[in-house]
Amino acid sequence: MNIRQAKEEIRHTIGAYLKKDETGAYKIPVRRQRPLLLIGPPGVGKTQIMEQTARECGIGLVSYTITHHTRQSAIGLPFIKEREFQGKTYAVTEYTMSEIVASVYQKIEETGRKEGILFIDEINCVSETLAPTMLQFLQCKQFGNQQIPAGWLIVAAGNPPEYNRSVKEFDMVTLDRVRTITVEADKKVWMEYAKEQNLHGALLSYLELRPKNFYRIEADVDGMQYVTARGWEDFSYLLYAYEEEDLPVTEEIVYEYLHHKEVAEDVTAYIDLYRKYQDDYGIDKILSGQVKPAVFARIEQAGFDERLSVVNLLLDGLMGYLKAADEEKQLTDEYFAFLQSYRKALETCDDPAAEYQKREDQMRQEAKEKEQAGLFDKAEVKKMHKLFSLLKEGEVSSQTATKEDAFEEARIPFECCRMELEQIEEEAKKALEYAFDFMEDAFGKSEEMVVFVTELSVNKAAVGFLAEHECKRYFTYNMELMIGSRKSEIMSELKR
Repeated sequence: MNIRQAKEEIRHTIGAYLKKDETGAYKIPVRRQRPLLLIGPPGVGKTQIMEQTARECGIGLVSYTITHHTRQSAIGLPFIKEREFQGKTYAVTEYTMSEIVASVYQKIEETGRKEGILFIDEINCVSETLAPTMLQFLQCKQFGNQQIPAGWLIVAAGNPPEYNRSVKEFDMVTLDRVRTITVEADKKVWMEYAKEQNLHGALLSYLELRPKNFYRIEADVDGMQYVTARGWEDFSYLLYAYEEEDLPVTEEIVYEYLHHKEVAEDVTAYIDLYRKYQDDYGIDKILSGQVKPAVFARIEQAGFDERLSVVNLLLDGLMGYLKAADEEKQLTDEYFAFLQSYRKALETCDDPAAEYQKREDQMRQEAKEKEQAGLFDKAEVKKMHKLFSLLKEGEVSSQTATKEDAFEEARIPFECCRMELEQIEEEAKKALEYAFDFMEDAFGKSEEMVVFVTELSVNKAAVGFLAEHECKRYFTYNMELMIGSRKSEIMSELKR
């Protein structure tokens, strides 16, 4: 299955394993809760789906790469303890708590979440001395003599033997105690994730044109050559950083992330070309309704690769407007909800200033706990920091005369926030209309328009924006061009 299907299966498993009966006991006894074993090629996203799933399910996550551990850190250190048996005292060897088990209890103390996932990566690549410990872990859900706390699911991951010489195959006894999920690289699913994570537009555009280069692992006379999903994502971060500092991106640098000479050479050339298209076509000008006349003449003579690159550049620029609107709307909605609850509380409270402060402090504490538990992604953290800055501005003075005055004082920053949202949304609406103007004039009802409208239909920020702000041309083209099936046909042609 692909990584999205694997994630969905993990979510289903969490729901089933953590379901309780009327007495509070788990419906599936802990000893019958088989660990999940994800087997898939390196860099396909096994670790990231664990982080996403734990965050979305609101449970804890403790993650380890087991190859970094020794037998002592996994099962604990031995110590001598005196025990009495039948009237005689004996020195008995016991073990300290495993570092891994201790980290689970520490996570529970830090976050207050008694249920979660213990994720062990590269489990089938451990040393000979640690291998029996890993078998005991999967079979008995414990390290040494320390049990994993009830309510914590075990998920392990490993690579197939063809990708790693260190892989050790599990015996039937172990495999009969786990649920093995085989995960495969899937470019389409990964692209959806990559767009949500705002990976660099040049790389996303390249992969639309060269889908066969998304995931490649080959052995030749020069050794192993490989390109993985992890490589694309990590390189995207570097590419953004290099652009900010105006640093050159050479083939050698690309090869450090995309370890395949042919692909690295091709990507390097495409990045240069992508930047050139960005300058030549003036994407910012297009989105502000100031298209250079020469652009249309060039588009008419351009090949399909160049035309599709321009569409992706346009989408990349447009999504910047739509994502900004989406982020500002989420911020405004959170602020509005806070003010609503404060207004209701004013009906019964005696001290408006103290009530405001109490609610602000409570929201800060809840956000801190969620952030410590790993339940916030970067976007959520950024939004909450901005919200708290606005709430600080709106704090009610203890000298405020009436409850009505207190509420009016509290909502002053909100009005500024609301006005900013209106401005950002208006800019996004204009950019969207200008983008359609260009697409119609440059391509008409062509394959490029299919790609353009399809991307608007699958992007989360775009879908949310279009649901609240009518764009007649979007809905017209969506119906006329049978979006979805047409794009699949176009991309199939490209693959040939």
